[in-house]
Amino acid sequence: MSADELNQAYIKVGNVTLYCEYLLNDKPPILLIHGFASSTYTFRRIIPLLQKRFSILAVDLPGFGKSEKSTSFVYSFQNYAKLMIECIDKFGFENIYIVAHSMGGQIALNMALLAPERINKLILLCSSGYLKPAKKLLIWSSYLPFFEKLIHYSVHRKEVKDHLRNVFFDHSLINEELIQEFGRPLTEKGFYKALIRLLRHREGDLLPQQLQKIEVPTLLIWGVEDRVVPLEVGQQLVRDLPVAQLITYEKTGHLITEERPDVVIKNILLHTIYGFNQYPLKSRI
Repeated sequence: MSADELNQAYIKVGNVTLYCEYLLNDKPPILLIHGFASSTYTFRRIIPLLQKRFSILAVDLPGFGKSEKSTSFVYSFQNYAKLMIECIDKFGFENIYIVAHSMGGQIALNMALLAPERINKLILLCSSGYLKPAKKLLIWSSYLPFFEKLIHYSVHRKEVKDHLRNVFFDHSLINEELIQEFGRPLTEKGFYKALIRLLRHREGDLLPQQLQKIEVPTLLIWGVEDRVVPLEVGQQLVRDLPVAQLITYEKTGHLITEERPDVVIKNILLHTIYGFNQYPLKSRI
């Protein structure tokens, strides 16, 4: 294995088995957190560029990717955040940068609320925000015997390619590799059990008054045509976070690391290495 090649491993953290990809060198560490129903695969186009400047740690969250689909783990954002803090402890990192996509953004924000001294800067890519917990009736229904079949049916009402069309602006980028990779979890029975537990445990996104306590410098990057987490969410986040900047890319959807990896990397490097002179600042690429 070359010095620049990522390691792949399964590690035990907080009684959960996690799949991770990592590269440890003498460079500052950066943690990559994927979004809902995704995996470390989300970052495949930016990792080769990031590892020139950083030590890399990318983790499949419990319930997703190659990590354990635990039926004992509490799938709340706060618990995910605590687990990620344990994970960086396990690798011996004192302070880290975080790049997080979609639902991963809420996990990163919870980390910044729990342990701000551990995080140098945040880069949130189309982060979820302002979602409330599931309604109580839906949570109660999730305990019924047929509910797992209902979830399975709901997911499979559309083909994987149709789900991908929803996260891409440029549909010509959708290929067989993407279809296979994003379709892989849908074949695992444990995936649906994890989804049900996430439905029950997800406590809702951070409230404005909680966001206003986060002093970690934060870069928000958004696709203008994001149909999953609309740009309005980013515009509200940049107002609520005390030290934040919003950058938007036109003709770009939700899966921003696939559509615009070159400019995503450029902005990550500007934010982490060189910094910005003024907050908040809105700009468009």
